[in-house]
Amino acid sequence: MNTNSNAGGIAALIQAACYLLGFAMLATVMNPGDTQGWSQVQKLAFILDRQALFQSWNILIYVVFGVALVVLSVTLHQLLEEGSIRLMSIATPFGLIWAGLVIASGMVASVGVSAMADMFTRSPEQAAAAWLVIGVIQDGLGGGVEVVGGIWVLLVSIAALRSSVLPAAINWLGIVVGVAGIATVVPALTVLGAVFGLSQIIWFVAVGIALLRHG
Repeated sequence: MNTNSNAGGIAALIQAACYLLGFAMLATVMNPGDTQGWSQVQKLAFILDRQALFQSWNILIYVVFGVALVVLSVTLHQLLEEGSIRLMSIATPFGLIWAGLVIASGMVASVGVSAMADMFTRSPEQAAAAWLVIGVIQDGLGGGVEVVGGIWVLLVSIAALRSSVLPAAINWLGIVVGVAGIATVVPALTVLGAVFGLSQIIWFVAVGIALLRHG
């Protein structure tokens, strides 16, 4: 059980690091500055000029994050199922589904940008139009709506309130994070996706430290 706790704690900290590094890259090396007035062709050209960087960013925030999420989901299931077997039997599948969606989202973007690089040389306008479609697909899988992740965090946090694995403050924070994620399913509340992402960083760090101490 100690080994499982440590693995989950490391996984949670990796997820927080993925978020932080991803945001840092967006604010620096991947920041185009003022894009007001840019055409879709110009926006795609900016990405293609940094294709390797863009693909590395996608692998970091989607693939690495998703793999770590699998480890954390399984760890929390093993630690919390004794006191909340029914709740965790529902929560854990949502965690694994979320991991699959996140990884798929990253791979769609990574493969898509390679295809757009070839198309761009023949027809920049068609490539820009196709890239918009890829963006919609990626958002649908794991970028625009956070309902699946929100359900997982919410259910795990409720289950954790019944155990001593995680401090109560972390679990109440998780409930707030989960509700914010679920609320993004409402089109008018998609802005809460930012709340979900930012508050989730704090939750992952807190969960990671708690699991390492538990281990």
